[in-house]
Amino acid sequence: MKRFIHFLIIYAIWLLLTWSFTPQELLVGVVVALLAELLLGDIFPYEGVRVFHPRRFFWLFCYFWVFLWALIKANFDVAYRVLNLYLPIKPGIVKVRTKLKSDMGRTFLANSITLTPGTMTVDMIGDHLYIHWINVQSADIQKDTEIIVASFEKYLERIFE
Repeated sequence: MKRFIHFLIIYAIWLLLTWSFTPQELLVGVVVALLAELLLGDIFPYEGVRVFHPRRFFWLFCYFWVFLWALIKANFDVAYRVLNLYLPIKPGIVKVRTKLKSDMGRTFLANSITLTPGTMTVDMIGDHLYIHWINVQSADIQKDTEIIVASFEKYLERIFE
């Protein structure tokens, strides 16, 4: 039953993205959804009805705006560093700690950090993330965590925990 629900969700997403109801599009959608479920169905986050709880969607909506703001700030920061010849760039790999417990939450955090210009998640080991940062500001784990992770983490805790 779980796999059938996953298949329906993937197929519904296919229909929303293609917005085409021709027979060949519907058939290709069935094949793609079926393959996606068979190959990736085990990694789909399933916690019963909690996955679709409206509270999670509310926090995901809030997180979108937080992420968008961080993305805009980071883009301007990187562009300013590229265009200004005298602005120091001090690249390095920093270690930060996350409070997130679920694998999906940690993956979402790592991807959010990587999508933000100037930072890229290199590795995840336990509750630590190793991040390549374009301008390392400190060598303190707590301070780096506050700068890079904290704004994302408080919303992701509410979505994935």
